Amino acid sequence: MRILLTTTSYQDTPGDHHALLGAQDYEIHRERGPLPESRMLELAGQFDAFLCGDDEITRAVLDQSLPRLRVISKYGIGLDKIDVTACTEKKVPVLFTPGVNHTTVAEHTFCLLLALVRNLIDSANAVRKGEWKRITGHEIWNKTIGIIGLGRIGQEVAKRALAFGMKVHGLDPYWPEAFAKENGIERHETIETMLPHLDVLSLHANLSESTRHLVNAQRLKLTKPELLIVNTSRAELVHMADILVALDAGSVGGYATDVLDEEPPPPSHPLLRHPKALITPHIGSRTYESVPRQAMRATLNLVNYLKGEKDVIQANKW
Repeated sequence: MRILLTTTSYQDTPGDHHALLGAQDYEIHRERGPLPESRMLELAGQFDAFLCGDDEITRAVLDQSLPRLRVISKYGIGLDKIDVTACTEKKVPVLFTPGVNHTTVAEHTFCLLLALVRNLIDSANAVRKGEWKRITGHEIWNKTIGIIGLGRIGQEVAKRALAFGMKVHGLDPYWPEAFAKENGIERHETIETMLPHLDVLSLHANLSESTRHLVNAQRLKLTKPELLIVNTSRAELVHMADILVALDAGSVGGYATDVLDEEPPPPSHPLLRHPKALITPHIGSRTYESVPRQAMRATLNLVNYLKGEKDVIQANKW
């Protein structure tokens, strides 16, 4: 049984998942993902299972992987890099790990937001260089945050926002009625009605054709000046060129993101050195607490499925 293991968080972080995977009679081939479609096509057809991160598993990759490929076990919850429709058509199970990283990503969201409003990176870097550069920042108390996507992560962000004394607005087609009522979250049916109220926009939606470029030039015309945007979901939720224009114009006061449209980015990526951008290298769920939870669940999914046991979490059905 040959397994392709690509997720670097899984490989780099200690935990019991290594022992569980090593105890199986598998041959493990390790790569440093996320892998582009071109590399996946080179590897396709050699493996019985993928234990993957955000690698591009397209229909072409899937076609070339069959009939040998039996299962895909995704480390994490984002499935937009996998052609789930094609997997379902061809009866390839896609397993994933919901419910294991929501607190970690919510904490990172606030790490980014607080660093942005208090100019933390510039101030700390200046002191490290021997300068005493005192930059005036802002409070988030009594500000309004809009959360797009009120699933597990979005709800954890809302709890933290309320603890900071923020007003919370939300948008989600699957509205969590009880949670929203209990926490006084104002509901919006469209992003257009929500944006004019916001000081901060936090993105936690899944990427789909309906959410791709959800934040774009047309909608940014509706915002307050100097809106802050935090993205710990998917880069493609925003239109990158439009964000850059808005940052330069001042209609967006800052863009803090843990995700980019190309990872790792080329040195020429226009956001990397933009004075109003704050970028972290896709580490929102990468903690010594969260990684073992995700990795163990992904490994259990894989091992249990291959053994014919029922304890698996499957994203697609047929």
